[in-house]
Amino acid sequence: VQLVESGGGLVQAGGSLKLSCVASGRALGELAMGWFRQAPGKKREFLAAINRRGGSVTYSDSAKGRFAISKDNAQSTLFLQMNDLKTEDTAVYSCAAGMFWFLGTTPKEYTYWGQGTQVTVAS
Repeated sequence: VQLVESGGGLVQAGGSLKLSCVASGRALGELAMGWFRQAPGKKREFLAAINRRGGSVTYSDSAKGRFAISKDNAQSTLFLQMNDLKTEDTAVYSCAAGMFWFLGTTPKEYTYWGQGTQVTVAS
């Protein structure tokens, strides 16, 4: 499975970005997926997860209410809509995938990772 993220960039505080993650090698319906981020000097942080069918999602406290995860199995694409961005959201954002049935919230649960996309929020 290969994962390729896109959609990162520079945005002003209060703005929005939509990240995409295109999966190849497996049908998206066979993959549970998640979004994580890592800021310089910090541990990788869980943001959101979605199950194989896309019917169940979960969020971290930092993402709840501002971020929304979704997937389009037909397009083999995972999304993360991010609204009301704050300077502390600045990080490298990565998507991850695994062949399990639950909602994964820790990095060790995922087998496949994208290379990441930089999100920078300016004040």
